[in-house]
Amino acid sequence: MKQVTLRDVHQDRLPEIMTPTPRPQYSLVIPAYNEEKRITLFFDGIPHFEGELIVVCDGTDGTADIIGRIAAERGDLAIRCLRFDHRLGKGGGVMAGLKAAHSSRVGYFDADGSTTIGEMMRLLSCLKESDCVIGSRWVPGSTLTVSQSFMRRIESRMFNLIIRILFGLDFHDTQCGAKVFKKPVIDEILPLMYSTGFEFDVELLWRLKKNGARIMEIPIEWQNKGDSRVQKRDMIRMLFGLLMLIFHRVCA
Repeated sequence: MKQVTLRDVHQDRLPEIMTPTPRPQYSLVIPAYNEEKRITLFFDGIPHFEGELIVVCDGTDGTADIIGRIAAERGDLAIRCLRFDHRLGKGGGVMAGLKAAHSSRVGYFDADGSTTIGEMMRLLSCLKESDCVIGSRWVPGSTLTVSQSFMRRIESRMFNLIIRILFGLDFHDTQCGAKVFKKPVIDEILPLMYSTGFEFDVELLWRLKKNGARIMEIPIEWQNKGDSRVQKRDMIRMLFGLLMLIFHRVCA
């Protein structure tokens, strides 16, 4: 697993597409690897947002070009597009976006539209009591408008059990793609991050907890998408990435 550092993702960035806002209240990062087929629909679902939306494009399709057109048409939204000519991985893309964020309240969510901007605003509102708020599909009060398949639920629960055993994280859903943070808290741990794949969420929560951050897990409204980017081969890579993380943690 190739480590992508914050220095790497900042220096290798291509010219940025943006519709700037002077002082955004919030910054939300959207990793968008080859998302040209659904990124327009994603932005159609955002009627209003008092902050900046940072889209990280590190694929080989025309997602960044579409973002440029959307930014030109949606003067009501502050959109920034960070473009890279090489793959960063899910975690690497999120790190690049969080590093570039301009506000004191930051977060990230998926480009597939599994959750809404309204739900992200609800998570952001909970930062008054916590340093980090994570959405969860597996706590009482959560709503799954389209349920996961039986096998995906089994895989998810097994993965969660492994996380609890290996990292001592007692959260019900480490992999939900909806998390928000106070920027100073996330800035402290980003330089320490090792993982760049889908296992990134686990390391992030582990480092936050180790650093004494107050983490709140709350129910979320979620709609599982049939063409999820996480495939079975990604689950294997995640497990391998976690083993590498443990090795890195022991040797550090």
